[in-house]
Amino acid sequence: MLAFGWWGKSRTKNESDYLVAGRRLGPLFYTGTMAAVVLGGASTVGGVGLGYQYGISGMWLVVAIGAGVLLLSLLFASKLQKLKIYTVSQMLSLRYGPGSTRMSSVVMLAYTLMLCATSTGAYATIFVVLFGWDRWLAIAVGGAVVLIYSTIGGMWSITLADMAQFIIKTIGVFALMLPFTFANAGGIDGIRERVDAEFFSITGIGAQSIITYFVVYTLGLLIGQDIWQRVFTARTPLIARWGGTAAGIYCILYGVAGALIGMAASVVLPAIESKDDVYADVAMNILPVGLGGLVLAAAVAAMMSTASGSLIAAATVARTDVVPYVRSWFGGSKATGTDAPSAENPEHDVARSQAWVLGLGVVTILLAIVVQDVVAALTIAYDILVGGLLVAILGGLFWKRGTGFGAAASMVAGTVATLSTMIYLEITGDAPYDGVYANEPIYFGLIASAAVYFVVSLLTPRTDPAVMSAWEDRVAGRAQLDAADAGETVDASRAQ
Repeated sequence: MLAFGWWGKSRTKNESDYLVAGRRLGPLFYTGTMAAVVLGGASTVGGVGLGYQYGISGMWLVVAIGAGVLLLSLLFASKLQKLKIYTVSQMLSLRYGPGSTRMSSVVMLAYTLMLCATSTGAYATIFVVLFGWDRWLAIAVGGAVVLIYSTIGGMWSITLADMAQFIIKTIGVFALMLPFTFANAGGIDGIRERVDAEFFSITGIGAQSIITYFVVYTLGLLIGQDIWQRVFTARTPLIARWGGTAAGIYCILYGVAGALIGMAASVVLPAIESKDDVYADVAMNILPVGLGGLVLAAAVAAMMSTASGSLIAAATVARTDVVPYVRSWFGGSKATGTDAPSAENPEHDVARSQAWVLGLGVVTILLAIVVQDVVAALTIAYDILVGGLLVAILGGLFWKRGTGFGAAASMVAGTVATLSTMIYLEITGDAPYDGVYANEPIYFGLIASAAVYFVVSLLTPRTDPAVMSAWEDRVAGRAQLDAADAGETVDASRAQ
């Protein structure tokens, strides 16, 4: 991973290279890196564990993730690619006008930081098992690896590392774990003889759990900065659309494979107490020693790819959106983050982005060490992301009548409704899953956000025609590339 990071550094000449790989990834790299960033520890280790516990219906977690990638790719990835932007908040500013939706950047920063901290803590658990390290040391060492290769080359280093991780995950899951566990279990017939029929029911995990996966993961993937930033790396709108579609299909197959591995493991290793230990136990007890090591590397790779993707997403949002927003509180620049990167001193731009990645990477490592329940923090951030921001973002992409007032009001209403419901359920315990882990906060947040968005948009003046004209030019691909992108396009054409 460190070698790939150094290789990626040689491809990084300006901020566009650092943040979005120069917007020139082809189909193979785009598909691999998109699949890598969404398939983290929950999809790999968690998916196998769910298959062990619930059978084939354990696939639904990863299927929901794959569905989110498919929807994003087929519905609006090509439109996003044409915008030539860096962040979700920039899209909102372009669509509604500057200033009306800038609070979204703070929510997005919290979400990406929590996602990175969760992934960092997850792969550290594997180091704890393998080497007997203290938790803090495992987090520090693993986090340092991700931090170094992410910092030195940005998105190019992360893309090259993701491709290696994608290959390792594919071999580990499809070519090693699946055939070895099935062979030891006696195939489908051997499994069927020794498990309940419920194990082969696609709804065995329960309708409530399936709905939760689609509400949280599918909707969250539609608007997450870490996913959008990968869309921005595509060379063309067609690559963004069909490369992403291929990644979504791959994710669904990955989920099915994980569930089948878990089912077979339940027959071969029936006494595992924790479902989160199934993946590692399969690697150490069913596979030969060398191949088991590769399978464990696949789990680490899955978690590292998510951590590195969310880290650069957090740094991009912090530098491009949050800093100008906070500066405006004290009478500083009113910039919204939609300004193009400087072409006059590209090395300075890259150095500033590197500083942000390095600084936030250190914060994330400390956060993973200090905060024990980062999952709860991530859940809160995810709920606010979906409940507060989803309607304004999708409304801006698909409804021309939506206004900045409507978007801003919907964000406030959705966030307040989400947090209020969460607090109420935490106090009363009146839910199947109490408080932070309940589904109801997202539902109430979405309902409140949608109602306010439509009502306020219809009651307020239409968006400034100049803003809409500039937006439509961007969506149609008629907008002029920013200076860094334009320079990179010239360099690429000369190379070809």
